Amino acid sequence: MQYMLLVYSNESRWENVPDVERQEIIGKYMALAADMRERDAYVDGNELQPAPDTTTVRVVDGETEITDGPFTETKEALGGYFLIEAETLDEAIEWAARIPAASHGVVEVRPLVPAREEVSA
Repeated sequence: MQYMLLVYSNESRWENVPDVERQEIIGKYMALAADMRERDAYVDGNELQPAPDTTTVRVVDGETEITDGPFTETKEALGGYFLIEAETLDEAIEWAARIPAASHGVVEVRPLVPAREEVSA
């Protein structure tokens, strides 16, 4: 089963991390992704641009509304994701706990709904 590991952290904290520490943290993410690949768990993953670069789109009464930035005010913003293959939720949680941001932010673990052709097969 595929799981999305959504990584939330405080963007202002990340902006203030010294370059040496930032490189160390990035190295931890790269090592984790390499381990996921080695164990055939890694499907995809990436860091997202900061929340202020977000564009929010809504369609209300047939009209498209576009808003700059995230819709809600929050200290923690979605900063990246890993899409993984895991046999169980427990395995997905083990991967999530290894994400560096889990120690100062939140990692949301969400199972994906199988594609329609997989469901009907």
